[in-house]
Amino acid sequence: MTAPPDAGEALAQALIAEYAAIWAYGPIGVRLTGAERKAAITAEAAHRARRDALVVQLSTGGGSVPPDRAGYALPFPVTDRASALQLAVQVEERTAAFWRAVLPTSAGAERDRALGALVEYAVRATRWRRSAGISPLTVAFPGRPG
Repeated sequence: MTAPPDAGEALAQALIAEYAAIWAYGPIGVRLTGAERKAAITAEAAHRARRDALVVQLSTGGGSVPPDRAGYALPFPVTDRASALQLAVQVEERTAAFWRAVLPTSAGAERDRALGALVEYAVRATRWRRSAGISPLTVAFPGRPG
């Protein structure tokens, strides 16, 4: 059994998840239109804001800031609206999981920020599930595997 990550490591992993989420919203956004495209733009902006805050937090707190990569592998091809919505759900669920991992390593304002991210991404995943017609709309423990 491996030891749980420390706060800096958990935040660095959350930052990597934010990088990947931002990258994924490119292929997602081009397959959506209207209100769904606006929602994708808003989601990408939220992930960018969290990324920026994490970079500042890690760099000013003496932590290591992991680099972004040029690209990320998608779990499946995004070829239409249905696959874009499916990916959007996965992006939000996956990123929520990394923020959930920050909770036991944090306290105070840092814990509040992690909980805020977890809740925001769980709500956004629910909205994407509704758009995609995926049931159930909600999960019992957001950010927790299967």
